[in-house]
Amino acid sequence: MSKQQSAEGKPKNRKGTMLRLARYMIQYKYLLLLAFGLTIASNLLALVGPMLSGYAIDAIEAGAGRVNFRQVFYYAGWMVVFYLISSVLSYLLAVLMISISRKVVYQMRKDVFAHLMELPVSYFDLNQTGDIISRISYDIDTVNASLSNDLVQIFTTLITVFGALGMMLVISPRLVLIFGVTVPLAIALTKFLTGKTRPLFRQRSCRLGELNGFVEEMVSGQKTLKAYHQEENTIYKFDRKNKEAVDAYYRAEYYGSVVGPAVNFINNLSLTLVSVFGALLFLAGQMSVGSISSFILYSRKFSGPINEAANIMSELQSALAAAERVFRMIDEQAEAPDSENAQELMQVSGDVLLDHIYFGYTKERQIIKDLTLHAQPGRLVAIVGPTGAGKTTLINLLMRFYDVDSGIISVDNHPVNAITRTSLRKAYAMVLQDTWLFEGTIFENIAYGRTDGTKNAATLEEVIAAAKAAKIHSYIQRLPQGYESILTDDGTNISKGQKQLLTIARAMLLESHMLILDEATSNVDTRTEQQIQQAMRKLMEHKTCFVIAHRLSTIQNADVILVIDHGEVVEQGTHQSLMAQKGFYYRLYRAQFE
Repeated sequence: MSKQQSAEGKPKNRKGTMLRLARYMIQYKYLLLLAFGLTIASNLLALVGPMLSGYAIDAIEAGAGRVNFRQVFYYAGWMVVFYLISSVLSYLLAVLMISISRKVVYQMRKDVFAHLMELPVSYFDLNQTGDIISRISYDIDTVNASLSNDLVQIFTTLITVFGALGMMLVISPRLVLIFGVTVPLAIALTKFLTGKTRPLFRQRSCRLGELNGFVEEMVSGQKTLKAYHQEENTIYKFDRKNKEAVDAYYRAEYYGSVVGPAVNFINNLSLTLVSVFGALLFLAGQMSVGSISSFILYSRKFSGPINEAANIMSELQSALAAAERVFRMIDEQAEAPDSENAQELMQVSGDVLLDHIYFGYTKERQIIKDLTLHAQPGRLVAIVGPTGAGKTTLINLLMRFYDVDSGIISVDNHPVNAITRTSLRKAYAMVLQDTWLFEGTIFENIAYGRTDGTKNAATLEEVIAAAKAAKIHSYIQRLPQGYESILTDDGTNISKGQKQLLTIARAMLLESHMLILDEATSNVDTRTEQQIQQAMRKLMEHKTCFVIAHRLSTIQNADVILVIDHGEVVEQGTHQSLMAQKGFYYRLYRAQFE
């Protein structure tokens, strides 16, 4: 057994999960009280029926044709009235519980998504997107189904069981003794079986999350998958994960379904014993036929809900397992708060200093080692180096997506841990190699960083100016709706190069004082890239630019080029000075053009 599987099988804090669900529901305590009142009224009215049925049967006197029809119709009429009112109240209760569960699920999903926005970047680096989506959608929907259905069943079970027990005690206390044996047996069996099935439902949720994560990865990587002819291999991997998910689902449902029939057998056994001993009491003249009939009906109402409760235990286990996964996400440690004395970064000039920086994503492996870097205001700083040298890690540290292990990063002589993260990140505009666009108009995508509803919101003229500078305006004009053209999910209806130009225009529109380009022009041709850089130099005058580039021909005009290898700056200078040194940069450059 793997460590993961072992962890899934450990008992979880079931009581804690139930209490946290209860806290969500207690916000609607008045609606819950109304629901509880409807449950009591509906079930008590339904409990009157068997007693009236017994009275109607006792209206049949011994001997042929001797029936008091007036009494029979009288009791039968009241039975119809009580059952009709009970049904109406049950309908109102179902509608009310659906409304309550909708409110609870809305708030829960809102809390989960709000917490996602507070989680550090490291959480998303370590967890599959599909698994996160599975928790927000599938797991919360499972909780929703349980709240709207299972809670009503539990309330109904409690009221019906105790109500029926009271009525049976009134009719014949001696026959009730039968349940003193069968009920503890049913409870013990239910407890034993649910204890065995609870870990299976946790495994089911986990396997479904893993399957969703795999599907999300494969769908997003379809082009690469087909280019490398990995269709059959991917189908094989999917089949394996699909089988694991289906097997986990089967095991949970299979063993969960054992509970109902097992408890139902015990309840039917109790009904058999009631019939036998009831007949003996009738022969002894201690019970009428009507009383026996009423007692049997009450025994069905008594044992039936117990059987139903056993059947919904599997659903409750599934809901609790889903709720545990949701609450584990909510309990994930949020990004460390700003220090108490953190100040807003105001009037940024863009002087960035990294002083003897050490950093590693894990304690075992250091990525950045004793790195010192000074980017002066208004300078274009190019960062180059081999793959794995620490270039992108450096950007993560500049934006404070991760905090350094030791050393100091400062902006305008202010250590970044003494600055609020919001003001620090607002000081940067960033364009990554992995472009991100959302479903909406081209105007909305470019103006994304300035759509806060304030006077700072971008105008169409500003968006057009940014698009012109990014060399994408002429393409947008050729579209039927121009800047109102709708981009589909992640901009799949335009080319990668056009997507990158749009994200560059978005970055240029921000009123930021520093710009980060992480391989941002890798999908445009060299001529366009040079044009964009010329436009950027004009627009970003007196602003600091960090450019990570593999194509060294595109950063020849940089004010300073930092050459990073194994997390250290091994060389720095202009293109001409570095070429004259004939060192590491010289070898990188020659390797690209020879």
